[in-house]
Amino acid sequence: MAEKTSVLFVCMGNICRSPTAEGVFRHRVEAAGLADLFLIDSAGTHGYHVGEPPDARSMEHAANRGYDLSAQRSRKVVASDFATFDHVLAMDHDNLRLLEAACPPQHRHKLGLFMAHARRSASDAVPDPYYGGGRGFDMVLDYIEDASDGLIAALSGE
Repeated sequence: MAEKTSVLFVCMGNICRSPTAEGVFRHRVEAAGLADLFLIDSAGTHGYHVGEPPDARSMEHAANRGYDLSAQRSRKVVASDFATFDHVLAMDHDNLRLLEAACPPQHRHKLGLFMAHARRSASDAVPDPYYGGGRGFDMVLDYIEDASDGLIAALSGE
């Protein structure tokens, strides 16, 4: 069996965007029959919600599209993540800057914006839906589905 490709999705609190990205990406990888090729996780740059499940609105909107986020628990990015993961993908520029500041130089090539893999959206960031309404959570899912498909294609050599 080939070595797994590891992907870490990162937002601020690890309760909205990054757990949604983890759940959507995991679901799409499984649907493509590629689950045994990936190690997938998510984390936050801040530890505000460590140990908590994803935001209820994130779980509800994800479930409406067939994604189950209920088993996930928030965690903060730790130093070993930079060595462990092949790809550390931030949801926006602010979190990317925080990752760049914390990342040892030898692992900086692993950092990037998740939306760089999007094929249909021109946005370079997944907007934070936390303080908005339901439309924001649906938009997050639209962006994440798009970027997930592009990332799977890129990592599977399509």
